[in-house]
Amino acid sequence: MSIKRIGRHLLANRWRVRKAFPPSSLHAIERAIKAGEATHSGQIRFVVEGALDSAPLLRNQSARARALDVFSHLRIWDTAHNNGVLIYLLLADRDVEILADRGIDAKIDQAEWKNICAMMEAEFRKGNFEAGVLKGIAAVSRHMAKHFPKHGGGDGNELPDAPVVM
Repeated sequence: MSIKRIGRHLLANRWRVRKAFPPSSLHAIERAIKAGEATHSGQIRFVVEGALDSAPLLRNQSARARALDVFSHLRIWDTAHNNGVLIYLLLADRDVEILADRGIDAKIDQAEWKNICAMMEAEFRKGNFEAGVLKGIAAVSRHMAKHFPKHGGGDGNELPDAPVVM
């Protein structure tokens, strides 16, 4: 664990999350998820967390480990076709993790998820938080549409589309 990381997490308060993701950005992200899900039967959740609390931070919990906790807590694995996807951003580390349930994960190579994360992180380094998330959602939606196309009928929206700010 580095002092630099601790400092970043101590300074990454709610204000920084609101600055990176004002209400207009959160609404745009929600609309993008809804539009993406109109093309496939999968479920996408976006979660942004400003910083880790002190206990996980002192344990040096990685963004990936935290994303696993969030994936479970939000029950993203609990979809009819096991095709839920979490896009998780730990803002203090500017680290993106994509976790996919077994139905979609079996069809997409880990390298592709990492490519999407890298593309988003590149946008974040430029300060383009909303654009980075929208590009990530679009990329995930393209994969979902290919492997889990929408099949007529009902709403099928099993998980909320609104971003989660932690």
